[in-house]
Parts: sequence; C-alpha cells; structure tokens
Amino acid sequence: MTDSPLVLAVPSKGRLQENASAFFSRAGLKLVQKAGAREYRGTLAGLPGVEVRYLSASEIAGQLASGAAHLGVTGEDLIREMLPDPGASVELLTPLGFGHASVVVAVPQAWIDVRAMSDLDEVASEMRLRQGRRMRIATKYVNLTRRFFAEAGIADYRIVESLGATEGAPAAGSAEIIVDITTTGTTLAANALKILDDGVMLRSEANLVASLKAPWGETARAALRTVLGRIAAEERARTSREVRAGLPESGEIDLATIAGLHEAELPYGAPRGADGEIVMRCPVDAVFDLSDALVQAGARSVTVRRIDYAFAAENPLAERLLARL
Repeated sequence: MTDSPLVLAVPSKGRLQENASAFFSRAGLKLVQKAGAREYRGTLAGLPGVEVRYLSASEIAGQLASGAAHLGVTGEDLIREMLPDPGASVELLTPLGFGHASVVVAVPQAWIDVRAMSDLDEVASEMRLRQGRRMRIATKYVNLTRRFFAEAGIADYRIVESLGATEGAPAAGSAEIIVDITTTGTTLAANALKILDDGVMLRSEANLVASLKAPWGETARAALRTVLGRIAAEERARTSREVRAGLPESGEIDLATIAGLHEAELPYGAPRGADGEIVMRCPVDAVFDLSDALVQAGARSVTVRRIDYAFAAENPLAERLLARL
C-alpha cells in the first residue's frame, strides 16, 4: 500500500462548488486552488497530506468507485446510479445540506387515471395488447429505474436513454413517460408532466463520500482523522448549544435526571460547591425545555451560548469509515 496523500474531490463549478467550499470553510478547511479558478488541483490551507481535485459530480462518483480519490462531494443520486453495489465500494459519511433534488417518475398530465405505479402496470399491459409494443421510459437513470420498477413489479417496458432534455421526450414522441431529477417540479409542469403519487424514487442531496477502494496509507489516514474531526466538531457545534447555570444556594440539583430528560451532557463534569457553575450542552431544539427545567430546579441564572466548534475524543465519522477499511 503506497503512502500517498489523501485525495479530496470536490465539484469544479457552479452552485455545488460554492456550497462545497462554504461547507469546508465552516469546518476550518479552506480550499485553495493553486493557480486560480482555472486550475483543477489545489490544497487545504494549513493542512499537509491532502490533494484537492476539482471534477464534475459524475467524475467524482467514478473516482470514488475506482479508488482514485479517497473522499469526495457528490450527489447521492449519482452514487446509487453509477455504482451497482454502493456499499461495497464507498461509504456515505454524512449529508451536507445542499444539492437537494428528487429522482421521480413523471407521466403526461393528460393521463388522468394514472396516479400511482400500480396504474403504470395496467398502462403497460394495455399498450402491449393494443399497440403491440412496450411502454417507453426516457431517462438518464437507467440503473435506478430498473431497480425501482422491479420493486414495483413492473417489467413490460423499454428504456430509452436520454442524452438531452429528458422532460421533452413525451412531447417529441420518443417515450411515453420519463424518470428524471427535479428540484421544484416546475420544469415538469411546464412540459405537461406530473409526478406519480408514489413515484419519488430517491430524495437526493450532496454527500461527503469515502472510497473503500482507495490506498489508505498512514498519510491519508492521518489527514482523514483531521478533516473528519473538524467536520464533526463544526456539526456538533452547529446543532447544539452551551447552557450555563449557577447552582442553587443549597448546592443540590438533580443533574443526571435533568440531563437525561433533555438529551443534555455535562462536557466538563459536574460542578463542586454551592458557588459552582453548571455547564451543559444540548441539542438546539432542547434549549428552552432544558433552561426551564434548570430554573425550576433552583438554578440562580441560566445563559445560552452558540459554540464555534465542539471537539471530542470520539470521531464517529472517522471511526465508522476506519472500521470498514
């Protein structure tokens, strides 16, 4: 196994690149392109042992599958379409909160009686009986379509691979229905198409994905722990708040019960003495209930603070991945 740098593949242009750059920056990982925006290689500022590659989202999925990249940012739809068995070659580490879109089955709005996948089975049978041909599906998502239709028990169809604007296929007469990706459904509606009630095949978003096929030497593993440690620290801080409260004069408060009821933790341990200060950390949506409980238990005052980063000895993202390597 070669001791090569960790290769991080990120989108090369557009909104995906902007969002990926912002995501890494929030975690203290600034992407630096060596020779400006036209350079397709870069680094992470102040972090040795990492090479950044700027690629298209589909190229990133391919490089992760082959092991040419260790980590990458790409859509879940591409991972599940391009990799026959994603779990055997990659690990989806965490969704990133951007690049939301759904892969859907859409039919002409004029098909008033067709609302669900079970109705398509009847359409396919009738088309075979009356026209002597199979129902045609235009799509770029060949593998996702085959799996989804197999699960729905529909087999009498033919896939027409789409190279252009898939939503125009029914109007052009090259297919009866389509499988395509959409964010709002506006383009489908503009082309007189509707999404079946149970026709959402996949709700996708950008993910941080790790390759199980890449050469994970010591340099790559060390960089991985640093990168995922910072990402976990940012996520932990963003989704939690620090709650500080002064102990009651009696010095007695049932911290264990209060913490258990409100998903809180005592990151620095319980305070000592009546003048001590309770420092707790809890999920954002538990802040008000936890604060009320502390006041009712006799706390003299309660303050809530945002956290920039919350590092911990545990690194769940890294541990999950390293356990599979």
